[in-house]
Amino acid sequence: MIRMPQSVESAQAIAESDAVAVERTLAGDRDAYRVLVERHSNSIFRLAYRMTGNRHDAEEVVQEAFLRGYQKLGQFAARSNFGTWVYRIAANYAIDRMRQRQKEEARREAPRVEDRDGMENDPLNRIKDDAPTPERLTQSIDAERTAFVMRHWEGCGIEEIAAVLKSSSNATKNTVFRAVQKLRRALQPFVETKAQARAMGTES
Repeated sequence: MIRMPQSVESAQAIAESDAVAVERTLAGDRDAYRVLVERHSNSIFRLAYRMTGNRHDAEEVVQEAFLRGYQKLGQFAARSNFGTWVYRIAANYAIDRMRQRQKEEARREAPRVEDRDGMENDPLNRIKDDAPTPERLTQSIDAERTAFVMRHWEGCGIEEIAAVLKSSSNATKNTVFRAVQKLRRALQPFVETKAQARAMGTES
């Protein structure tokens, strides 16, 4: 886990300072919101980069998250920690951005009109398919990636992740579990190769 845990005292102090900055921003002090951006932009960028996999998208997620946060600040009303609140906004926007990109890629790879006509007339395509659709698979993968990043890279709690995924705690735990299992399966060949090299005394 990369994110270092904060002490209760420092976390409380930051939350109180954030609450003051939110109140000042709502009162018309734009410099107060700049304090919030500077304080939380690094953690938001870290989350966005791990979710999207590239700097350009991560920077856009950061900008959009704080823009949306500013626009919706009246809805915040100090109900929770500002850092957690804007973190959720960023995670949700990152998920939306990844899904939009995947839809665009799927659209580019879609068959031409004449090809689709032939596919629609194919009797096999009229048979009901119980397999999950590509969109459902994409959503599942996005959720697993988000859950894994938030849990094991950012150290977020299950309830916090569940709020981002708009899911129950039990479902979120299962999502995290599936993500870990998939990662273990993906890494298994490398682990076995390293173990064999160690056994043979050839490990570098």
